[in-house]
Amino acid sequence: MRLPQVLYGLYERRLASSLPLGSIPRHVGVILDGNRRWARSFGEPASTGHRKGADKITELLGWSEEVGVEVVTLWMLSTDNLNRDSGELAELVTIITDAVCHLADTGRWRIQVMGDLDLLPAGSADALRSAEKRTHDVLGLHVNVAIGYGGRHEIADAVRSLLREHVQRGTTLAELAESFDVENIADHLYTRGQPDPELVIRTSGEQRLGGFLLWQSAHSEFYFCEAYWPDFRRVDFLRALRAFAARERRLGR
Repeated sequence: MRLPQVLYGLYERRLASSLPLGSIPRHVGVILDGNRRWARSFGEPASTGHRKGADKITELLGWSEEVGVEVVTLWMLSTDNLNRDSGELAELVTIITDAVCHLADTGRWRIQVMGDLDLLPAGSADALRSAEKRTHDVLGLHVNVAIGYGGRHEIADAVRSLLREHVQRGTTLAELAESFDVENIADHLYTRGQPDPELVIRTSGEQRLGGFLLWQSAHSEFYFCEAYWPDFRRVDFLRALRAFAARERRLGR
């Protein structure tokens, strides 16, 4: 039984060493999908899968640090997820809140919460805001946690923010229409000031974005992994980076 593990370790190291210099994406987005199906495959309740998935996050962030990724965005709870059974949703929100607070308590990463926290219970929203505040001055890996997040919702929020800004300036609608361009939207997104994600990974075999970083992913490379999120391994992460490095990114040119 030990030999396969030895070979697995060798394969992992070979993958890591084969990544070309300069090929590591600065920003990686991850859709953490498959927790419920993982739990179902073992005859366990959904909460077991959510807890197992939460435990995987620290590993992913460590792998990202090792290779030099600067920003990781984790989609932990979508606006669509808020329509789930109330019992499961309450457990899920608690698990997510605990996971983010744990990440903040390590003092290792800067946490930024993305999404509409007003859609969450007040206690969870306050705890998440506190976790973000406690890590504001932390240097190193920047971790966006997308909670109560939807890509269309984000774009609508960006437009509202833009309009409010110009109302305060006294800009007329005609003047705004004359000067309006794509950068006006980008400057009001949750990720403003950050590089757009070069690589987006989705686990569980589903091959769709589902509304994740709709604006920012215009030029992203996508990698779809068959493994459910709780089973996602370092070798899967390295394979995603290898696939990214092998692609010719012309960015429309």
